[in-house]
Parts: sequence; structure tokens; C-alpha cells
Amino acid sequence: LMSIAYVYGNADLEVDSLPIRIIPQLARARPDWHFEFRDPLDEWAEVPNPLVIIDTVRGLEKVQIFTDLTPFADAPRVSLHDLDLLAHLQLLQKLGKLKNLTLIGVPPSLTPDEAVRQISAALPSTSR
Repeated sequence: LMSIAYVYGNADLEVDSLPIRIIPQLARARPDWHFEFRDPLDEWAEVPNPLVIIDTVRGLEKVQIFTDLTPFADAPRVSLHDLDLLAHLQLLQKLGKLKNLTLIGVPPSLTPDEAVRQISAALPSTSR
């Protein structure tokens, strides 16, 4: 079974498009993962467990892994670019449906090659 990572961003905004633009390179670098572009407004019939998300996060110097939403609450120093995604994740958390989150935050300032390198290293091994 291949692991799935949901990739968020806005192709029309340079500052929020890096994760989307590098999906083909990520797929080549990590063939054990499937990278699926998602719209933050999409509803989920079911919340995947584990849930792995890749998105632009402002305020970071390098790719960082978050396993909960605490760093994004109450006047954050870091912020998910897709605020609709954050609101959706917070709702899922309140409903008790967000059990196993890995959010890979990508600073918008990275080069595509560096982003691919850092994200590839951050993704868990999929050996089962």
C-alpha cells in the first residue's frame, strides 16, 4: 500500500504555490508516496489515519513537521497559508476526528530543489 500525502496551496499565488509546483519532483524522489493536490474547501468523507499534509507555512526557515495545531493558535508566529485548511483541521480536532496528524510545513522562500530534499527527508518511511 502506498502512503498518501495531501498537498495544499494556491497555484495562482507565488508565495503559496511551491508545494503544488514540486509534486512531480516529490513523486520521483519518493515513489513510495502518492502526492494528491487538495483544495482546502474540499470536504472529507473520512479523515485519513494517519493524515499527512504538505502546505506552505509562513514564518519558517526550513521544512518543519507539526503533529498538532497548537503552534497555529492564538496570534501564531507561524501561519498556514491556507486559513480555510486551518479552520477545517481545527473543526476536525474539536469533533475528535483528527487522530494522527503530520503536517509538513514548507517555507515559501525555499528553492524547489531544496524543498524537495527537505520534504523527502521529513516524510516517514512507508515500509510496512
